[in-house]
Amino acid sequence: MRHNKHHSSLGVTREHREAMLSHLAVALITHGRIQTTLSKAKALRPFIEKVITKAKRAAGASAKPDALHLRRLAMKDIRNEDAISLLFNEKHKEFANRTGGYTRIYKLGPQRISDAAEMALIEFVKAEDVGYKKNKAKAKKSSAKKPKAEPAAAASTEHAVPAPAADVK
Repeated sequence: MRHNKHHSSLGVTREHREAMLSHLAVALITHGRIQTTLSKAKALRPFIEKVITKAKRAAGASAKPDALHLRRLAMKDIRNEDAISLLFNEKHKEFANRTGGYTRIYKLGPQRISDAAEMALIEFVKAEDVGYKKNKAKAKKSSAKKPKAEPAAAASTEHAVPAPAADVK
């Protein structure tokens, strides 16, 4: 069965896709934000977040072999030793207080001229960034209970059409 096998194919072979995501991840780790197509950004998000989780787990690992194992697992995905050492030694501290959602995708307005692909900006979310808050006025309005309607008998008499009088002979 093919359960849990869905991923964004990006129109390329498996090997090409793995290399492309690896290179995009290296650029994101070294620069902090990159501009790419929307579909590549959406495919990169789960890829890089799993690697960041490995870096966080390695930092909190009590045994050194466990940390080394997680680093090697990350090297399998991102094949650039400089980027891995940067992530595992320095950048993982930025995400220490976050339980997930390490990246943010912004859709950019103009499409690419050559093929009209939607462009996006993917960046790391800062540790102190709390994100958007829900508007309290809207939350209260939607959660407030609506007043109950009058009983059905009373409501039906207001707009009821009188029954025609019966002919009695």
